Amino acid sequence: MTFTASARPVGDSLRQQVLVNSRHTIITDEPVEIGGTDAGPTPHQLLAAALASCITATVSLYGRRKGLSLDGLSVDVTYDNESEPRRFTVVLSLPDTLTPEQIERVRRVAAACPVHRSMEAGFAFDERLESEAEARPGQGSPAR
Repeated sequence: MTFTASARPVGDSLRQQVLVNSRHTIITDEPVEIGGTDAGPTPHQLLAAALASCITATVSLYGRRKGLSLDGLSVDVTYDNESEPRRFTVVLSLPDTLTPEQIERVRRVAAACPVHRSMEAGFAFDERLESEAEARPGQGSPAR
């Protein structure tokens, strides 16, 4: 499965409008200290948000299938983007009604969420640079 995100600057600012799969819009921004307006999360903050929401959704789906009451479920993710290697700290808060066996199973399910697995596996980057002239037919360099 592939996903597409397209970002465009909003005016003359560090704010970005990101269109995800041509359906959902996210606004990102940078902190005031570096010239942004702090009107949205930073791209690094979205990494923590993606992991936290994926773990929560994965555990919630598991709980539904198994008939577990997960009232009070929460996931806190702290992302240290300055450490080497980069570090995520994940705190999974579960209701105290679960047995030790259920807690262990939920822990394994949380670690298997798709975003977590993707981050552990690593990434390959295929990058291409296009200029506006190259993107418009008939506007590229003259043929030789």
